[in-house]
Amino acid sequence: MSVATPFTDTHPAQPPRPGSHGDTLIVADVGGTYARLAVAEVRAGQAPRIRNLRRYACAEFASLASILAAFRASQDSAPATAVVAIAGLLEGDHLVNTNLPWPVSVAATRRDAGLASLDLINDFEAVAYAIPHVAADTLVALNGEADAGNRWPALVLGPGTGLGAALRFEAGAGAVLASEAGHAALGAVTALEVQVLQQMLQRWEHVDNERILSGSGLMNLYPGLCAIRGVAPQWTTTEALIGAALAGDDALAVETLEVFCGWLGSLAGDLAATFGARSVYLAGGISGHVARFIDDGHFRTRFLAKGVMRRVLEQVPVWRVEHGELGVVGAAVWHAENRRAAA
Repeated sequence: MSVATPFTDTHPAQPPRPGSHGDTLIVADVGGTYARLAVAEVRAGQAPRIRNLRRYACAEFASLASILAAFRASQDSAPATAVVAIAGLLEGDHLVNTNLPWPVSVAATRRDAGLASLDLINDFEAVAYAIPHVAADTLVALNGEADAGNRWPALVLGPGTGLGAALRFEAGAGAVLASEAGHAALGAVTALEVQVLQQMLQRWEHVDNERILSGSGLMNLYPGLCAIRGVAPQWTTTEALIGAALAGDDALAVETLEVFCGWLGSLAGDLAATFGARSVYLAGGISGHVARFIDDGHFRTRFLAKGVMRRVLEQVPVWRVEHGELGVVGAAVWHAENRRAAA
């Protein structure tokens, strides 16, 4: 899930400093499983400097505020400004997210964490903000010219606990367009995908992309394929399933990841064609875990399988990003660009 719009809560007694003169702040990337926090130093026109990165298991904390407070307590001099990239949908002050272990109130989080200012932004909006700062040696080419450089607009897509997607434009106001593509209806193309989708429709009235193309989605896809093949499931966690597939110990686990990566490629091609994307960046935690299956061609084959659009998509560079901290970098870039615009 993704946050529709950023929400800012600022204590009137301690306003944040304008980003145009340089800021030091806490940046965080909070998913359904882990939260990554760091201190960022940002200056206009420069890549942010990220330091003191720490990872926290969300289930081990009572709230987002307690994670922020724990991180602040670990620092010699903790900033009072924070930008949190987080999965979910904001309704006023409250975050709606089925993947987090606790509710989130923006105002209460700021207060309980002892912050002067708190911004919540879309998790994949943050990833998209980070794209211009991604080093070339963290990119694995999947399609198109490997040395094409940045091309805009760029589609940023990634499966993790959920499925995120956003568009990054070159510059200017509204440089990033967030989306709820993870909750759009799942499209089946092959006969096997149609069978899986029919199974899913027996469980849910609306089957969205996230039901299959995410970490939890893998555990919907795998038993579905087992039922179709007439085989009893052996694996009960995403980690065990991926491990078995990578080891080659289970042909059905291997097939699950091949189907998953092909289906993901199909969605990436749909979105690239829909938005006229001139480049595609594949991020998200699951992408890294199943990199071998993404890189072996299943993803690219389905990305290009768009009829008359194939010749267009062949020219679109697609990269898998191996940078694991795009969310925290993007939160810092968002702060620098938006605080500068507001100053």
